[in-house]
Parts: sequence; C-alpha cells; structure tokens
Amino acid sequence: MAKPTNTTAPARRFIKRQEVEAITGLSCTEIYRRVAAGTFPKQVTLGPKSVVWVEAEVLAWCDERIAESRGEAA
Repeated sequence: MAKPTNTTAPARRFIKRQEVEAITGLSCTEIYRRVAAGTFPKQVTLGPKSVVWVEAEVLAWCDERIAESRGEAA
C-alpha cells in the first residue's frame, strides 16, 4: 500500500529573532513595535524565555511589502 503524502501543507520552520531581523532588515525594537500594532506576524512562545516566528509568515509579510511598494495586489 502506498504511503500517503501531504503535498498541501508547507513545511513549518521556526526562526529566531536574529534571523527575522536578517530577513526583514528591521531592528528588534521595530519588530516588536509592529507585532504590537498588528502589522507584523506574531511570535510563537516555546517557553518562558523562548519565542520564534513561523518562517512562512515572515516571508509572506515580506512579499506583501514588495507588492505594496510596486503597486501590485498581493
């Protein structure tokens, strides 16, 4: 019997704040400011002193900014 494959769900990858900063060019302060304002993806809490972001959400946010800056619909 063939093993079922799930091709609809993208692989999830957690990334730490430093990588979010590298991808977006935003500072730590600006990331948290935008999260609080609801204009940036919220972090996922893994523990009392550990938060991460979902890479796909951060990349989608970047794609939306690119589309906006070029006057395109995202």
